[in-house]
Amino acid sequence: MPLPHLLFDFGGVLINIDYQRTVEAVRRLSRTGHGAEFTQASQAQLFDDLETGHLTPAAFRDGLRQHYDLQATDAQLDAAWHAMLLDVPAERLAYLAALRRAGHQTALLSNTNHLHIAEINRRLAAQYGLQHGIADCLDRVFYSQEIGLRKPGDAIFEHALREMNWRAEDVLFIEDSPQHVVTARRLGLRVLHLAPPLTLTQALPEALCAFPNEYPTA
Repeated sequence: MPLPHLLFDFGGVLINIDYQRTVEAVRRLSRTGHGAEFTQASQAQLFDDLETGHLTPAAFRDGLRQHYDLQATDAQLDAAWHAMLLDVPAERLAYLAALRRAGHQTALLSNTNHLHIAEINRRLAAQYGLQHGIADCLDRVFYSQEIGLRKPGDAIFEHALREMNWRAEDVLFIEDSPQHVVTARRLGLRVLHLAPPLTLTQALPEALCAFPNEYPTA
């Protein structure tokens, strides 16, 4: 059987994430003590609008100030928003390179926003010398704010498959959010649900050995 194509989520798969850090950072800036309504499972419309490109960074910051009663500078808001972003371990980047050398086609499908991508890519350039950030490590990247769609909707998955010219049944989707896993399986993708404490370099080699028999689409 041909090698499966690999479609990666970003947060919780390639980059370590701690959503609670942003919740608490916003709470500390709020005069009413409200934390950001942003979790792995759900989020406020303000964040959806940022992730689908309907808000500029400036409008997003103003929305944060109004929604959470924040008296904060742009720099303080950006720091709070970026607080959830942790590290991208070197072994994960090395593993991506090894997968591509082995012949796998690879792509990233991420609910994200211009502020986070700019910050992550800045860190990756400083730490690893990646000129175009995470895009240097994959064949294609698909960001929600550029497409105008986000997971768990069907359309963003269909967009990525169409752009890559991939059949769903030939794809292994690596994702940590259960609601996104549900959509992918319904659309016929094989799925590796990377639930904690599993990590990419621990779980994916075994999944590739088992593909496709142990990764049914339903």
